Amino acid sequence: MGNYLASVGLGEYIGYFYSVQGLVSIFMPTLWGILADRRVEAQRLLGLSHIAAGLLMFAVCFACQVSESVSFSVIFPIYAFSVAFYMPTLGLANSVSYTAMQGSGLDKVNDFPRIRIFGTVGFLVAMWSVDFIGFQQSPMQFLVSGIWGVALGLYAFTMPRCAVNREQDCQTWTRRLGLDAFGLLKSPRMLLFFFFSMMLGMALQITNGFASPFIDAFGSLDEYKGSFFVEHANLLISLSQISETLCILLIPFFLRRYGIKVVMLISMSAWFLRFGLFAIGAPSGPGVMALVLSMIVYGVAFDFFNISGSLFVDGEVEPSMRSSAQGLFMLMTNGLGAAIGTLAAQAVVNRFVYSVSDPVAQMEGWRLSWLIFSAYSLVVAISFAFVFEGGKAKQE
Repeated sequence: MGNYLASVGLGEYIGYFYSVQGLVSIFMPTLWGILADRRVEAQRLLGLSHIAAGLLMFAVCFACQVSESVSFSVIFPIYAFSVAFYMPTLGLANSVSYTAMQGSGLDKVNDFPRIRIFGTVGFLVAMWSVDFIGFQQSPMQFLVSGIWGVALGLYAFTMPRCAVNREQDCQTWTRRLGLDAFGLLKSPRMLLFFFFSMMLGMALQITNGFASPFIDAFGSLDEYKGSFFVEHANLLISLSQISETLCILLIPFFLRRYGIKVVMLISMSAWFLRFGLFAIGAPSGPGVMALVLSMIVYGVAFDFFNISGSLFVDGEVEPSMRSSAQGLFMLMTNGLGAAIGTLAAQAVVNRFVYSVSDPVAQMEGWRLSWLIFSAYSLVVAISFAFVFEGGKAKQE
């Protein structure tokens, strides 16, 4: 999407589109979770949400083609509503999956990771198909998203029934809304952990939004014009998801052996390398290896933070607060952290890239932007190393 927005003159707004995911994650998953627990069966709500998000993606595609110029004020609100319906499906999909696995006699701890890997495989299929069809710089990518969304929504209705929990009516509104998890912030150690989770969460969406426009910008320079990875940026970026799939399997060993502090430091160091390698990389010639290495370290940067952090939080709370604590972790990382980080990154890119028109000056601006993001990750890592006392994560 970032590639397409840049191609139609909306490059300065890329951060707004990607920050929506974080903004709606602050409240939508919680509201939909309450609805699924008390009123609507989870598999039905999952289906309705995907269908609504898909239909709104159809509307985005249509709005991008009705006039000669694409208007931010027209497509952004439609896109934002689509994302608002989509983001709650992440949690609902887990709930529906756990129910189906329980009914099939599967163990979620042992069997779910092998199922979850296919989510990343699906990510790869989406990226490659859009790339090979030639929709990287076309609004038809929204149509593809809409078709798969509606199809997945219809399929969700065939999933095993998820019972509605009427016992929620007896709980206080504080517990219903998951606000009791904020009591974790009374612990200085957990307060620091959630604070640094938010700081690291600010890095999550930067490459999702700006990696493709950055690589595409090389096409304006004669020495890179027509090179394979300029024409197929998604293929290069998809190496990140391949790395993510493999790195999931490393987490149990590292978490047991070294504890949460070391694992988080590894993730922060990987983010430092991820951005730094972008600064010196190029889509052809010697610079290709830097970009490839950046894609490889992404698996460590993402998994060692997101999945290890989730496991750490689960080990620090009582089972009765498990869902609320996970919700707080998601709020700090994919909610506040991702939204703030993406908007801040957009301001940096606007200042150093889109404020100039000369292609050479723009490439220098891109490199300076990546160095700023890399320096930010390094500062967070050094601060975390000095102030957080981690120890090893609790194991059942």
